[in-house]
Amino acid sequence: MTQPEDEQSGSGTATPKETPLPWAQLSPLLAIRLAEPVNMTLCMPFLYKMVEGFDIVKNPEDVPFYAGLLLTSYSLCQAIPSMYWGVLSDRIGRRPALLIGLAGDLATFVLFGLSKSFTWAIVTRSLNGVFAGNSAVVKSVVAEISDDSNRPRMTALLPLMWNIGVVAGSAVGGLLADPANQYPSIFGRCEIFRTFPYLLPCLVGSLTTAMGLFVGLFKLKETLVIPPVAAVPEAQENGAATESTPLVVQQSPEQQQSMLALLTPTCRRVLTINILMCLAISMYYHIYSMFAASPPRDGGLGFNTQGIGISLAISGLVVIYLQLVAYPKLVQKYGTLRCCQIGLLGMVPVFFAIPFLSLLSARVEQLVANRVPVDLLVSQSWMSPAGLEYGMLWFLLLALLLARMVGDILAFTSINLIVSNIAPTKTTLGAMNGMQQFSSTCTRIIGPMLSGTLWGWSIKHKMVYPFNSHLVWVICGVLIAVSWKMAMALPSSVNVFASGQLPRRRQ
Repeated sequence: MTQPEDEQSGSGTATPKETPLPWAQLSPLLAIRLAEPVNMTLCMPFLYKMVEGFDIVKNPEDVPFYAGLLLTSYSLCQAIPSMYWGVLSDRIGRRPALLIGLAGDLATFVLFGLSKSFTWAIVTRSLNGVFAGNSAVVKSVVAEISDDSNRPRMTALLPLMWNIGVVAGSAVGGLLADPANQYPSIFGRCEIFRTFPYLLPCLVGSLTTAMGLFVGLFKLKETLVIPPVAAVPEAQENGAATESTPLVVQQSPEQQQSMLALLTPTCRRVLTINILMCLAISMYYHIYSMFAASPPRDGGLGFNTQGIGISLAISGLVVIYLQLVAYPKLVQKYGTLRCCQIGLLGMVPVFFAIPFLSLLSARVEQLVANRVPVDLLVSQSWMSPAGLEYGMLWFLLLALLLARMVGDILAFTSINLIVSNIAPTKTTLGAMNGMQQFSSTCTRIIGPMLSGTLWGWSIKHKMVYPFNSHLVWVICGVLIAVSWKMAMALPSSVNVFASGQLPRRRQ
């Protein structure tokens, strides 16, 4: 297949100097963007234990299904209004849409921490999803306050906040869940944390939402510029026609633009790539916590909540350098499209390799005479056979998680840029990003349920590869491989911010 040409960045023309970032306007957007991933991932480390403690679960093998249902409720209620958040911001303005979402997000997230039953958890999680669907508005604001010279760096800050939020949410959830039992000397006498074991991480996680709301109230300015309506002659207002009254009122191209008109062949291909990528990653985020918490005999690693949180937090440390330093340079050198292709290709072998770590985890367990769980092996001597193999387990796990994170950053940052690039006008940025957000959140509905159901099925039925505990991971790898194949066919025009280009004069 012929490789699409990259944007001409080094063809002898001088590279334009980058415009300084407008931090006064950008900082509240970053705080707002940080809140969503924290809320989404904070429950991942303790989700298995949380669902296991509800009366609805009768069999431990049913935990993945109910955990997937809980995650799906969030994604479903985020998907339904997500496209409308973008359209609403095109009408009432970006600022009010963002602040309304933050206020509701803050209240419902704290209520989720008070869950004592599956019903309460799924209702509060669903309401939290309704208000968390306005991240498309943030992307629209970034596109409006940036130019061609600083747009790659500014757009890269959004997935940076996302990845920092994923790391922070996972770490907070893993380290602060059930504090009365994890830290009895500090929280042992706090009755509220014994009654609500998952309230503390939700309170700490909600601080990011509160910060975004506070900064947004005082710093965020409206960026949507609505074209003024042309003055109507007084005679026309009274319904009387004049000689100069046109028989047909001409609408501007922006007024004529509809959601259906935005779905060009390139747009459909980009959104399909985005859907496949997001489906694979949503399945990964759900299955990793199940995989890490499950015992090695079921194809897992046997980690506790701390181990899960630490593994996710350490793997996310690389994101700051990649997003702020490496990615803008890579885009300038290779182009947005090529970065997306490289990121997708790099993630394919990672998904196929991760489940094989369960064999090493089982081997470590066998080397310990009293079959101590893997997450307690830190007390063993590192020079013992079990200690060395346990260290190798962590080394390989972190290496694979870091490789996945690098591919994630390259692919998702690039696809976000491409979605903004293919919007025909600036007044359709909200609708275009809303469609992307809608398609992304739809995959978060399917992903957790699909991965949870398949994981439960695969550990119940001991079948041969790839239908054993590797099944979900193989599906994730195939989805990313198909995304890469489709990305190879995208035209080089997606490297250019279309709505920022001046129309050419007809000769």
